Amino acid sequence: MAIMLNNITTFLFFLLVNSLLFYSIQSLARPRNPNSLILGLTPASRASLPTHPKASTSSRKKLTDVLDMMEPLREVRDGYLISLSIGTPPQVIQVYMDTGSDLTWAPCGNISFDCIECDNYRNNRMMASFSPSHSSSSHRDSCTSPFCIDVHSSDNPLDPCTMAGCSLSTLVKATCSWPCPPFAYTYGAGGVVAGTLTRDTLRVHGRNLGVTQEIPRFCFGCVASSYREPIGIAGFGRGALSLPSQLGFLRKGFSHCFLAFKYANNPNISSPLIIGDIALTSKDDMQFTPMLKSPMYPNYYYVGLEAITVGNVSATEVPSSLREFDSLGNGGMLVDSGTTYTHLPEPFYSQVLSVLQSIINYPRATDMEMRTGFDLCYKVPCQNNSILTGDLLPSITFHFLNNASLVLSRGSHFYAMSAPSNSTVVKCLLFQSMDDGDYGPAGVLGSFQQQDVEVVYDMEKERIGFRPMDCASAASFQGFNKT
Repeated sequence: MAIMLNNITTFLFFLLVNSLLFYSIQSLARPRNPNSLILGLTPASRASLPTHPKASTSSRKKLTDVLDMMEPLREVRDGYLISLSIGTPPQVIQVYMDTGSDLTWAPCGNISFDCIECDNYRNNRMMASFSPSHSSSSHRDSCTSPFCIDVHSSDNPLDPCTMAGCSLSTLVKATCSWPCPPFAYTYGAGGVVAGTLTRDTLRVHGRNLGVTQEIPRFCFGCVASSYREPIGIAGFGRGALSLPSQLGFLRKGFSHCFLAFKYANNPNISSPLIIGDIALTSKDDMQFTPMLKSPMYPNYYYVGLEAITVGNVSATEVPSSLREFDSLGNGGMLVDSGTTYTHLPEPFYSQVLSVLQSIINYPRATDMEMRTGFDLCYKVPCQNNSILTGDLLPSITFHFLNNASLVLSRGSHFYAMSAPSNSTVVKCLLFQSMDDGDYGPAGVLGSFQQQDVEVVYDMEKERIGFRPMDCASAASFQGFNKT
């Protein structure tokens, strides 16, 4: 989840973004667990907990009102990628789909894009970069643009043009034509991106994957330098900069059905992302919970968690902070596709672990716990060195406000961390404790626990729906697989 830098000092501004060449950035949040990478998984590597809030306060005319969209999402090790077709001629850039941020951005320049501390990104570049010079329809956004004001978190509409170097006379006459000055944008787990706002033509699919629509003057970040963020992001939050907001979908809604992790990097099948009216049809049997409005972070999606059931045992003392906000706006449970694993606050997180330990009788795999940083791992028996799909481990059910319940799919809570050996497989609970639980959201529902679940964001009725689903079958039915 991303939060725009608020009240950037002159020193930090020039350190990060002057001339679009950025070399040294201090970590803005706690560091990642150095032992968190295992089997292609990156625990909490994209966790994005809020740092500095900025609400979107002004009303903006949408670039266009697209009727409906259907886009395929490709699953990778720590998220789901959407392909953006930008420019003239089109350049296809794959970026993360992130419900916990607003800004859509792409790396710019195959050679000039600089990524600091990005897991050997320089030696193994996964994704293409966008080249504005190769697009005849690309141009810088203006400093008078409401998007420029938004990305700079400014309450004064004259600030961006002042930073751009406009004279006082052009400021008061509203005649300054300078481009929007470079910006810096932070992610709560420590990531930073810096670049310029760019306008260009975006092409999206219509009601089926065989039809495309052109969206002129779509606004996105052209990022020349980043810290721990090697891949671009499509922001699906509720702010003015987000992709659904610019396309006019915040009056409607969207849905996604994330494939199980076993399909990661499978080029033949994609997770369905449905945007518009068709995402909200035929949902009579879906369980909906109210979408809570955070006074601190109004651009993001919160729900209220009332209880967690482990098997048939209810975890005790669910804190009220998981279903309501305090006077400062802290609390609630954030639904965030940009955070890999679900986070729960202490001491409730430890209480859930205690309930699990009282039910599960398999031996602990403490060596795996030490290597991965996960808190609860077990040696689970399997037959013929094949991972059993039976009820060897207890189910976990989330109970939300309005009597909405979600039973987590098998493999989305306890996950096999290695291949079976000697008729045993090690499985770990892929939950984590919430750091800084007293500030920002009290908990986060991560993308890993949203596998094989249809999640519907009904913006008109201000609610979020959950329905267990075989997302691979849904993808095949909706034409998201390659035959």
